[in-house]
Amino acid sequence: MSALWRPGARGLDRARVLVPMTAADVDAVVAVEAGVYAFPWTRGNFIDSLAAGYIAQCLRAGDDGRLLGYFVAMAGVDEMHLLNITVARAAQRQGHGRCMVARLVERCRLDGAQRLWLEVRLGNAAARAAYAQLGFREMGLRPGYYPAPHGARETAVVMSLPIDADGGGHDALG
Repeated sequence: MSALWRPGARGLDRARVLVPMTAADVDAVVAVEAGVYAFPWTRGNFIDSLAAGYIAQCLRAGDDGRLLGYFVAMAGVDEMHLLNITVARAAQRQGHGRCMVARLVERCRLDGAQRLWLEVRLGNAAARAAYAQLGFREMGLRPGYYPAPHGARETAVVMSLPIDADGGGHDALG
């Protein structure tokens, strides 16, 4: 087992630490979520994810413990599904999202997952491009998946990343 995934805090570098999300983190996580998304997850969504045993991690600043971002993922048979990944607005475009995806890919390897799945809004071109740079491929569409303004629904793009068990490939993830 990698030292990165032992229980407790894991140092990624001097600037950030990845730690398991707990119920005590949920209010801060919900505040970040509401500051980033027009249709945020609710407190109940995060509590339910923790209760279900999903992989939930918080990325914190190494110097002051400030919440930089978080992700929630669900393990399945031979695969992992990234349900939510968010970087606090003030911390965006600093590599934190890439860092969290890289750590989740490492977790996939440790758990024997062969593929990492996610959905992203069709209209979120920046996120789709960022995922493509990390090696994700667009696999299909889910019409009406996301809520949108005025009661409308937005299509999700389903993206997938194959996971190499030996740690090879996907150099974009470092």
